Amino acid sequence: MKDLFEKIRENRGPIGQHAKESHGYFTFPKLEGEIGPHMIFRGRKRLNWSLNNYLGLANHPDIRKADADAAAQFGFASPMGARMMSGNSNYHEQLEAGLSALVKKEDTILCNFGYQAILSAIDCLVDRRDVIVYDAESHACILDGVRLHMGKRFVFKHNDVEDCEKQLQRATKLAEETGGAILVITEGVFGMRGDQGRLKEICALKSKYTFRLLVDDAHGIGTLGKTGGGTGEEQGCQDQIDIYFGTFAKSFALIGGFISSDENIVEYLRYNMRSQIFAKSLPLALVLGALKRLELINTQPQLKDKLWDITNALQSGLKNAGFEIGVTNSPVTPVYMNGSIPEATNLIMDLRENFDIFCSMVVYPVVPKGMIILRLIPTAVHTMDDVNYTIESFSKIVHKLKSGQYMSDKIAAV
Repeated sequence: MKDLFEKIRENRGPIGQHAKESHGYFTFPKLEGEIGPHMIFRGRKRLNWSLNNYLGLANHPDIRKADADAAAQFGFASPMGARMMSGNSNYHEQLEAGLSALVKKEDTILCNFGYQAILSAIDCLVDRRDVIVYDAESHACILDGVRLHMGKRFVFKHNDVEDCEKQLQRATKLAEETGGAILVITEGVFGMRGDQGRLKEICALKSKYTFRLLVDDAHGIGTLGKTGGGTGEEQGCQDQIDIYFGTFAKSFALIGGFISSDENIVEYLRYNMRSQIFAKSLPLALVLGALKRLELINTQPQLKDKLWDITNALQSGLKNAGFEIGVTNSPVTPVYMNGSIPEATNLIMDLRENFDIFCSMVVYPVVPKGMIILRLIPTAVHTMDDVNYTIESFSKIVHKLKSGQYMSDKIAAV
């Protein structure tokens, strides 16, 4: 038998084992100053490609005023209590109605946190007789929700509709034996690769199999579709998505999330989703802030247009310069390179210290050994000068990488 703390000391986890060398620089860095494309890191201004502030709402003057006015009026305590007991308000219901209209669903439930919402919704929707079928590259919140499931689950290869159908065949056979139902889960936009989920093709499988579809559209809401209604709107299949999730943590530049579906399904969630029943209500200051953000998404389509101007310029410029960006068809822009973890850390240090560019680095165990991903998130408040400088700088650092200038036997000291 071991002491719990002793066990933890012996196994720090795949990322935590590097905490002492990386903390404060590669992990848990501190970006300071006004949120935007240029922020302060370690005392110097850097060109920042690491925030999901897609529409630039974080520092939009109308948003800042709405946030300040709401905080002055209500503070962050109101309303007190869970919504079922004492924490409901007209504003909460107004926001739910507005979100329902945006994503073209009958009803919506607000959630305090996006991660918590998906995890808790999965736990609420299925029981031990039901079967889950899910994409292999689903976000951690989905994976954690699936782990809570006491029944059977089948995973299909990423965005492989043929394999999804194969797993549906297995799920159907099992559900017929247990008397359960089938829930298929995928994402609207996959946050690492930037590719859209194949929602339309998965929806088409409903003609052959009986299942309901849950889509996590964290990166799609506000960025895709004619009205910003998300990936389902973009692909013309929003009406076939049974349960739609969106977060406030990206395009809305806030915190919280929502789940939209048929009225009776949302009512079921409202009365059975434990993370909301037993949690304090979303503060009114945040609800009013979200209402203002929703208003701008509805009335200022030029924000999304500007986002796509920057996205298209960045992605086409990178490809023209010879970079591999994979199959992204969203603003998420991964730049694929080959190299070891020490090379990746030295490359990132060079980018930050000598080129004043801050972007996220993804290495093993998130991706296979020998692969480096530099993940860029364009926003509506970046400029073409930002794009051009970044492509020019990347061309220099990739030359250094290929010529072995970043090779090292250990992680560089920071």
